[in-house]
Amino acid sequence: MAHHITGRWTEHLRRKAKKTTCRFCDLEFPSQHGAKTTTRAELEHHLEQSHLSELGEDFTEEEKKDWIVQEVKNALEASERDGKNVKTAAPGEIIVPIAARQGDQKRHVDPDSGPPASGTVAHPGPGRATSTSPARSLKREGSRSRDQSPPKKSKARLSSTAATGPATESDRRPPAKGKLWSPDDDTGGVPRRSYDKANVATNQRLRVSSTSTPKQPQQRQSTSSRAAATQPENEEPGELIKQPETRPISQDQLVAEVKGIYAGLVMVESKCIEVDNAQNSNHDPANKLNNDQWQALIALHRTLLHEHHDFFLASQHPSASPALRRLASKYAMPARMWRHGIHSFLELLRHRLPASLEHMLMFIYLAYSMMALLYETVPAFEDTWIECLGDLSRYRMAIEDDDIRDRENWTAVSRHWYSKASDKAPTTGRLYHHLAILARPNASQQLYYYAKSLCVAIPFVSARESIKTLFDPTLAPTPNQQQARLQPTEFAFIKAHGIMFSGKFHDQLSTVMSEFLESLNGQIARTQKRWLEQAYYVGIANSCALVGYGTETNPLFKAIQQVRQDDELEDQPMQENDVESAPTPKELVDPMTLFTKTFDVVSRRFGDNNVLPYLHVTLVFLYHLTFCPDAMAIVEKEFPWKLTALMLNALLDSYKDYVRIEGEELPQSESVQRPLPEDYAMRGLLWAEKVFPSEWFANDKIDDDEKYFEMASMAEERKERILWLGCRIAAAAGAKWLRYDSQAHKFTTAPKYDIELDMVPMPMTPSKSVEMGELPDAIASA
Repeated sequence: MAHHITGRWTEHLRRKAKKTTCRFCDLEFPSQHGAKTTTRAELEHHLEQSHLSELGEDFTEEEKKDWIVQEVKNALEASERDGKNVKTAAPGEIIVPIAARQGDQKRHVDPDSGPPASGTVAHPGPGRATSTSPARSLKREGSRSRDQSPPKKSKARLSSTAATGPATESDRRPPAKGKLWSPDDDTGGVPRRSYDKANVATNQRLRVSSTSTPKQPQQRQSTSSRAAATQPENEEPGELIKQPETRPISQDQLVAEVKGIYAGLVMVESKCIEVDNAQNSNHDPANKLNNDQWQALIALHRTLLHEHHDFFLASQHPSASPALRRLASKYAMPARMWRHGIHSFLELLRHRLPASLEHMLMFIYLAYSMMALLYETVPAFEDTWIECLGDLSRYRMAIEDDDIRDRENWTAVSRHWYSKASDKAPTTGRLYHHLAILARPNASQQLYYYAKSLCVAIPFVSARESIKTLFDPTLAPTPNQQQARLQPTEFAFIKAHGIMFSGKFHDQLSTVMSEFLESLNGQIARTQKRWLEQAYYVGIANSCALVGYGTETNPLFKAIQQVRQDDELEDQPMQENDVESAPTPKELVDPMTLFTKTFDVVSRRFGDNNVLPYLHVTLVFLYHLTFCPDAMAIVEKEFPWKLTALMLNALLDSYKDYVRIEGEELPQSESVQRPLPEDYAMRGLLWAEKVFPSEWFANDKIDDDEKYFEMASMAEERKERILWLGCRIAAAAGAKWLRYDSQAHKFTTAPKYDIELDMVPMPMTPSKSVEMGELPDAIASA
């Protein structure tokens, strides 16, 4: 009987709990058996009369009807769920009826248990979402049961907040169809994120929201709303955020900062030196570092680079005093950064290849990015950063063996930085040595760069060892060397210079030189415009050979150096009776033969514009010798002056602006000052200083690739330059070698050099390629 009464009571509770409630005003519509249609109609009528006006005028009639249907559906579904949540009583169990109104406490009473048990059912209030847990027996009034699914989307939920209070996550809905959302619609329409001071966009959005939204119903203030409320109320929406205020730093604070940074830098630097020396001194093959040890070493050197970066930024601060700015130079900080922070560790990694390849790549990229950053932020040491970037690119190029394209790309990057550095320091031979390494497999270009690195004001002595890697494959090729293809003319030219530089295989020099001179004319005819670049490589290399590749004991080199140091000469050409012709020293016989006979072959090609670069660089060398009496006394009796006069007269046949070539100043273009490619090639050489004006290379708008780009107009400019050099040589020393008649516009020679010449044309024979050993890289540390 008790069981029957309990079942009927449970059925009554379920029927009573299945009431339908308006979620806006909590008005109840009790459900009856089979009367769902009546309840639905009453609820629709109620919504239409009481709450439809809250939607506003933006909703269409069709949208209002859809909203009413959806609200009724949601209310009926909630009623069904609430009825199912009533617990069924077990035999002998007493169920306390659930109160119909809000505010009553609901407990599951057990006579033997004492405290309330878990699982108490709460009355489902409108728009509430709660969870039932064992720790909470008392439910917040109006809370909804845990298993209730969120209401389905409704177009009218945006405006419902005004009646029910703050919107929950389940109440947020997109704006009505055809209407853009604005802060005026609903503060709960878009979930707000926590306020982040570093997020300027969020800050601005919250500021605009706080100043533009109307007053909403009172609700619990969230973190983002509190942050938005702190913004000034008088700021207009969309106002730009002002730049953060900067505070000036005093000299005492800056000095203290630099001292602190330097103290930490010295500590890390000493640790790097200790670790690198310990690893470099350990030659045990079994001592291999694992991945964690390599990562620790990289982290240590990275810390040192960051310390240097901080030091440079602090010491070169705009507010720093001149004394503070000089600290970096006083303590050689750029050199210490490269030596202890980068180079020593790179050498350690290089000696542990191939096991350290991945770590070496990682460190090269790390150091390259740091140097690029310093190049942008610390321009006081720009020259140093440029060279360091070139060195890092060269390391990256040297360890690339798998992808030939990557190797070529890094070669181009390294060449770019070294070329940029040489433009800023054209008399530094070390940079030309590095460019020579990157010039492979162009043997003539390699020889030019190696020779130039020894014949500038600051020569790079180590190039005397590196240049052997170019000469050795031609002097004594081995069968194991990979074969590379060179033209016979270029092969003989490199081998002749190798014999003169090393002093070995001297018995072969005469034969090799004859092979070069006999094939030179055919090589020029065959290559045509491609010989324009080869021409000044050959001319400059022959001039360097004549001065002994910068050897201090060479008579010509000593004479040129003496003139540079003699202040009494003041850039005036030698007088007529300064020095008589002197016999050719023994060490100059072979270079003089190569120099004069090459000029004899090339200058006979009258009317060939492809030989003009060679004639240009050779006459620049001769013009400088007019300021060096002792040097010219050795060269003058061997040089073909009569052939030079004939060549100049051939150029005069197509030239009419005689005033420009007869002046003392170098003729310049009237439109745009653009140096010739061979001008850049001669820049920095000891004998090119007196030719070019001080601002000749000042045009920094020319890219590196354009500097050696050949233009059609350059042929006429070269002719004018060669004629001007002829007039300058003729005006020196009382026309001792060449003479120029300004009335007849014709070149002649002094009677001493007026000889008969055999003007038989040179044979135009084609050239064949020969096999020679590969020219390896000369990887030397900076």
